Amino acid sequence: MTWLLRLFARLPLWAVHALGAVAGWGVYLASPHYARRLRENLYHSKVGSDAAANRRLLFKAIAEAGKSVLELFIVWFRPYPDVLKLVRGVEGWEHVQTARASGKGVMLLTPHVGCFEMGGLYCGAQFPFTELYRPPKLAQLEPLMRAGRARGQVALATTDYAGVKKLLAALKQGQAIGALPDQVPSLGEGVWADFFDQPAYTMTLIARLQQKTGAAIIFFYAERLSWGRGFVMRYLPPIAPLSENPEQAARQINAAVEAIVRACPAQYLWSYNRYKAVRGEGR
Repeated sequence: MTWLLRLFARLPLWAVHALGAVAGWGVYLASPHYARRLRENLYHSKVGSDAAANRRLLFKAIAEAGKSVLELFIVWFRPYPDVLKLVRGVEGWEHVQTARASGKGVMLLTPHVGCFEMGGLYCGAQFPFTELYRPPKLAQLEPLMRAGRARGQVALATTDYAGVKKLLAALKQGQAIGALPDQVPSLGEGVWADFFDQPAYTMTLIARLQQKTGAAIIFFYAERLSWGRGFVMRYLPPIAPLSENPEQAARQINAAVEAIVRACPAQYLWSYNRYKAVRGEGR
């Protein structure tokens, strides 16, 4: 299987994105449950200015979701130098440089927007970078995931106590870490906070790490360019220090994610079950 994936990864990015767009529509038409969640999340956000704008955005989002899946094989299975060549531009890198110069470490957070898998690989080509990840439910996939992500100077930290210790140690050494701030945490590791005016269980780990280390928080995303031309990395200025109140800190994080989604709405993964109930956690 790995051989086949590496062979697929040799295809031009434009071809993979074209196949991805077709696959995105295929899944949307074949899975009513998937299609309903994608539509509901997108329409509820009110990102579109009116019904017509929402429909246009929906059509784009369906295709972009398929691209995000198939491009994963290029990002994971092409030779590392070739993957980095897909980055066609970088904006706001000076924010990262300034934050790292403080010596307190930096948290680089990218939501489910664009090619979020590219973020860790790009950062890992610049400096030591510890990335938080959740092991997949299918244990057979984990070796592939680790091989695809842990390249360059990237180290992986699992979403458990050992992983959190690893993140904390990296920050205390003045290094950078990465995480998906809109990933739904496990029971007891989050609080309910509004995300597009709807309660979403939001991780508290980011705020706790900042309180312990004073690390800066920078949001970024890898925007997918049209016609398979590659990606542009967009780094935003550091956000204000998070509140010591967990609910307020979670709202700050969600507001930052919302701003990125509004900037690049078609490439947000609207099918992600952001509002799922966490067993045993009341609202």
